[in-house]
Amino acid sequence: MRSRTQALRAICLSFFVASLLGAAPPQKGKKAATKPVASNTVATAPAAPLDYRSYIIGAEDVLLIRVWRDAEISGPVVVRPDGKITLQLLGEMQAAGLTPEALTQVIFDGMSKLKTLEKSEVTVTVTGVHSKKYYLQGEVLKPGAFPLLIPTTVLEALVNAGGFRDFANQKKIVILRGSTRFKFNYKEVIAGKKLEQNIFLHPGDQIIVP
Repeated sequence: MRSRTQALRAICLSFFVASLLGAAPPQKGKKAATKPVASNTVATAPAAPLDYRSYIIGAEDVLLIRVWRDAEISGPVVVRPDGKITLQLLGEMQAAGLTPEALTQVIFDGMSKLKTLEKSEVTVTVTGVHSKKYYLQGEVLKPGAFPLLIPTTVLEALVNAGGFRDFANQKKIVILRGSTRFKFNYKEVIAGKKLEQNIFLHPGDQIIVP
């Protein structure tokens, strides 16, 4: 009888302990504190694709002229250094300084004097852009001329050149734009300082890394 009473007490005690454990609020895991990551990336405008409708044709650009059912005029043509192109039947005409749409109108007007055709039968397409360039010289891994097809900053241009040589003075880079000189301190820009130095390049700009 005594052992039976002890057994009942043990069972009641176990239920009591279990009820206490069940009533205790579960422990919530501590969340790791998150800190914002500082970024020194230079913000630049998004690269926009070349708009061929507003593109201004220049010397050395490659054009594709198509006149429906006229193989004599149709075909690729390179704009000469003087800005002109030569087409069969039409002779020389100015191309540099015009948009593809404007040049299409000039060709259409010339062809209209020779035969009857619709405006949609003449198209001018820019297939190679070689007139818009910037130049890199000095202590970079890949100096030379680079096409300027999309908005490009000085920092992006230096990346395109593969970086610097061992003894490049990264603090005294110069951008020449005609008679205007711009200074560029690479160390400051990548540290997030004086970001106004990271200008967008214009055709003909020269970047000199001493």
